[in-house]
Amino acid sequence: MSGVLCYGEALIDFLQFQSQEQDGLIINDYRQFPGGAPANAAVALAKLGGRAQFAGQVGSDQFGEFLIYSLAHYGVNTQFTLKHETAPTPQAFVHLDASGDRSFTFMRKDSADLLLTPEQVSEAWFANNSLVHLCSNTLTEAGAAATTQTVLEQAKALNLQVCFDVNLRANLWKDQHIDIVLVNQVVKQADIVKFAKEEFELLAQGNPEQYLADCLAANCQLILITNGGDEIEYVSKQFRGHVIPAKTKVVDTTAGGDGFIGAILYLLSETTQLETLLNSEAHIQSAVAFASCAGAIAVSTQGAFPALPSFTQVSDLFNEQFSGTYDAAFLE
Repeated sequence: MSGVLCYGEALIDFLQFQSQEQDGLIINDYRQFPGGAPANAAVALAKLGGRAQFAGQVGSDQFGEFLIYSLAHYGVNTQFTLKHETAPTPQAFVHLDASGDRSFTFMRKDSADLLLTPEQVSEAWFANNSLVHLCSNTLTEAGAAATTQTVLEQAKALNLQVCFDVNLRANLWKDQHIDIVLVNQVVKQADIVKFAKEEFELLAQGNPEQYLADCLAANCQLILITNGGDEIEYVSKQFRGHVIPAKTKVVDTTAGGDGFIGAILYLLSETTQLETLLNSEAHIQSAVAFASCAGAIAVSTQGAFPALPSFTQVSDLFNEQFSGTYDAAFLE
């Protein structure tokens, strides 16, 4: 059994769950959930039965304590989840429309996650792990980006594979100006990259085929492009195709992508290796279909950590929707 280090932000999601009229005003009610994309991925992996560590920094406040407790509650190792003495735990207010799609208001100025320094990155983070997972939200400010690059360099020096879920949030960047060059530098250092379709189109800058070729020529071994409930594209050096994802009723899309990539991380750390997966298009298709089931279950319930499914739930949905289409033998 090999482990996965998930690096980045853990934050409080204040999720809009209902509204009420009062004295002529519409008053929104928000409920506190633990979240943050790489933290969600760590919980997704742990709830499937994998071994996950979360490395990041929260505040020494009630929100930080709640996040550490919540990660540990789901079996994530929090040994390297640090606490800043004075900086606050980051927060995000998640607004939902009628179809369950999200928009975000972030409270993240000088928050604890952004103040983690390269000197705090320890080689101990990487011991007994085969994979390092991260997202783009630790690239939005210069100091955090330098720490992220240190994490990447140490992972590569130890021959660990890197998974990068692009997960762009424009309103976290100064003046909502995403540094495409910087994000693409990380894309091309990663072994596994997950894009949402709109992220892929933005980063490809109008030339998707050349962009794919450049990514594969750099370091990328497996590229996954999700598109909500539509087809998921997979691209490797040998294979390229699409998988129709599992169907579900969408309630809240907050943890859908994190549930998906958490399932991919689980498969790579528990049941197969990337090289084995890449040797068989049938295995890639089965892995993507399995991961789509994890994402489908996650979006059918409100919140992030609590919405992420167990292995039994994902396996049952896989057998229900994909039996006879994809081979589940290597998933077991």
